[in-house]
Amino acid sequence: MTLSNVHPPSDPPVPDPVHPAPLSGLWRVLHRLAFYPVLVTQGPWVKITTPRLQEPKGPRDGVAGDGRNLRVLIAGDSSAAGVGVSTQSQALSGQLVGLLSRKARVDWQLIARCGDTTPAALARLKSARPRHADVAVTGLGVNDVIRGTRLSVWLDQQRDLLSYLTDTLGVGHVYVSGLPPVYHFPRLTGPLRWVLGHQAARFDRALQAMLDDHPDATHIPARMVIDADVMAEDGFHPGPRVYTAWAEAAAALITSDHDL
Repeated sequence: MTLSNVHPPSDPPVPDPVHPAPLSGLWRVLHRLAFYPVLVTQGPWVKITTPRLQEPKGPRDGVAGDGRNLRVLIAGDSSAAGVGVSTQSQALSGQLVGLLSRKARVDWQLIARCGDTTPAALARLKSARPRHADVAVTGLGVNDVIRGTRLSVWLDQQRDLLSYLTDTLGVGHVYVSGLPPVYHFPRLTGPLRWVLGHQAARFDRALQAMLDDHPDATHIPARMVIDADVMAEDGFHPGPRVYTAWAEAAAALITSDHDL
């Protein structure tokens, strides 16, 4: 019998409706022992059997609205790219720009690609050489968790990304999206749901703690409860309502911080 076939006797309590509670004691040991065996044995099967959705059609840059100038850069993985909806107007970029353009003239640019990890997204940004931006919104982390990146390595990669955005590109403030509640993704079941869900929650807590000490960055927490009704057909990517909640959370922070 392998660890991939061993289900925990029962999941620990999950008082947070979004992320599972931190593991302790025996549960933490079990998670560490089971993580890589479960990921290696069950992960490929989920990847093969999950429908592959395309990035949505629509513009990836533009200008919208009137008023104060606000230059916005959006970067990240498939979620930032809008996978799960049919057009960019339904995705994070379209909905965020729509909200911000009610109070500002928004010059925006989207640089995101399905499958990107944090270092891949950084390499893509360096290659694209985006325009100067006042604010950036990033959405990364799930692919890093799925690929088994160590937490300490990932935090260093996030620091490298932040440094490039603020020091090299001159972005005034970076809004870093927290990891979504992988624990509740409809596509994941059994041990894989348990190990990935708790790992994503662990990454998100560490990310928030890191950003608390970063004056040029703010954590955007994932607050929406996830179920099949609000997710895309693959059970893994956001649907329109998730993108709406994400855009509203980001827009509220940006609007408040910039007195729009």
